[in-house]
Amino acid sequence: MPACNPTGNLEFTLGSGIAKNNGESTTHDYVLQLKTLFKPLETNGWGIGLAIGKIRHPAIIPGPNNLGNTYAYIPLSTSFQDDKIVMHINLGWQHDHASDQDSMTWGVGGEFQLLPRLTAIAETFGDNRTQPYWQTGLRFTIVPDLFQMDTTIGQQVKSGSDGQWVSFGIRLTPDHLF
Repeated sequence: MPACNPTGNLEFTLGSGIAKNNGESTTHDYVLQLKTLFKPLETNGWGIGLAIGKIRHPAIIPGPNNLGNTYAYIPLSTSFQDDKIVMHINLGWQHDHASDQDSMTWGVGGEFQLLPRLTAIAETFGDNRTQPYWQTGLRFTIVPDLFQMDTTIGQQVKSGSDGQWVSFGIRLTPDHLF
């Protein structure tokens, strides 16, 4: 999802996701997110921030109330061994527009450098209303500080094969576009 930081400490993200379950139609999700850092993550240190956003699910919530879920969370990250291990935790809130219910959200994850350009990633996340999810994968840096590829596998706990997924992604991380 493309993000930009025109002010130096307020990142804007606007993106889309596409998913297709076996035997079902393709669904599209749209995200608008704002993120700021109260304390940037430093090598062998920690950082903390705030993210707020809106997810829109047009196929799931049709009609004039096509607004989707609103969320906010506080991410806290800690660096160890000169950034060879970076751990993340977050705690947040989500309002589901379709059910008009609020949930507490959480996540715990880590990035583990295996080789200079290869990182293992793992996380578990969820809310107080459903079974948690997990995912794990690898991130490969093709061009340092510019271009990465990753893949993950995951599933919802106790969901069997119906709740499994595989994802592939690219990450463009230039300091400046222009």
